[in-house]
Amino acid sequence: MNTQELTQYLLQSLNMSLGGMMQGETSYTNSFDVKIVKMGFLFIPRLPTSYIIDNDLYQKIFLIANAALYPRFTLLKQSSAYFVPLKTDDIHVQRALYFPWKIGISERLVIPDLNEFASVNEPLKIPIMKGLTIDMNKVTSIAIAGQSGSGKSYTLTYFLAMLLSGSDLLIVDPKFDSPSRWGAQKGIPVIHPQQNRSKSDFVSEINENLSSALKTIQDRQQILFNEPMHQFRHLTIVIDELMALSEGVNKAIKDSFFSLLSQIALMGRATKVHLLLVSQRFDHLTMPVSVREQLNVLIQVGNINRKSIQFLFPDLDPEGIVIPTGKGTGLLQIIDNEHPYQVLPLLTPTYYLKEGNLK
Repeated sequence: MNTQELTQYLLQSLNMSLGGMMQGETSYTNSFDVKIVKMGFLFIPRLPTSYIIDNDLYQKIFLIANAALYPRFTLLKQSSAYFVPLKTDDIHVQRALYFPWKIGISERLVIPDLNEFASVNEPLKIPIMKGLTIDMNKVTSIAIAGQSGSGKSYTLTYFLAMLLSGSDLLIVDPKFDSPSRWGAQKGIPVIHPQQNRSKSDFVSEINENLSSALKTIQDRQQILFNEPMHQFRHLTIVIDELMALSEGVNKAIKDSFFSLLSQIALMGRATKVHLLLVSQRFDHLTMPVSVREQLNVLIQVGNINRKSIQFLFPDLDPEGIVIPTGKGTGLLQIIDNEHPYQVLPLLTPTYYLKEGNLK
């Protein structure tokens, strides 16, 4: 299908679906037009018009076009109407609604041997799906959210394996579960609960390690002051089940924990210190708002609806996003200078070890 054929197909789809909503105004009456651009399409209304050009119209067009274009293109969901100016002197058509897309649909990576894949992969470049890679040099903090059984721990193990060659790791595992076993296999120390110790004592130990990481940041800042181009080895602080640490803990210890997380999130980027946080949810009781605002890789796995995504994607209405069924699927947003800020359907990698599939 060439550009002209695709344009006609989109116009036909919109004319048939929008006719009632727009009081019978269609492209046949010269009320609007569609133009295909490099990474999406433009809906160009001809003003003045009898229909209202607002967010409701934008989202309606998204629903129609996303279904019509699937699976050749995936429209990237916007939280509100996306207006762009057009280069013309005609005031009637000087603006358009822009609908960015990616070619094709999200495709899952299948990795026959995770250890071998990690050993030959470029350090700190983490493939997420076919054609989509995260560069840890451009990432400050990562959050993985999802209900129990959604694939959070499976996804976390993948990130740990991919980070091992290029980053030092500090792992906190409140459940003494899969991250602890992975750390034991790789010789990586893991902070986990011990018998005959209170939860507050456990979080105090975590705070001591976070304080040490904060001192590392401060020392590195001093080095950068004198040598702005100095390169540090990355340090990633990994906390599994963050929500479990903030419940039932002495208030003073919890406040210290939150304060340390905030300082690391705010100051860690330039000094190559990252947070990788995993939790069933990320509300204000689980972590400070200042930390959530520094997250630039957001991953939500499992059941996707307005309630489940309200903390990581508070402004997003997931209606119309085509999310494949199955374990390890959900939504992904990467906020850096390389990827668009839009939310994508996510299929986390399926990987195997010598002993078999880890799912």
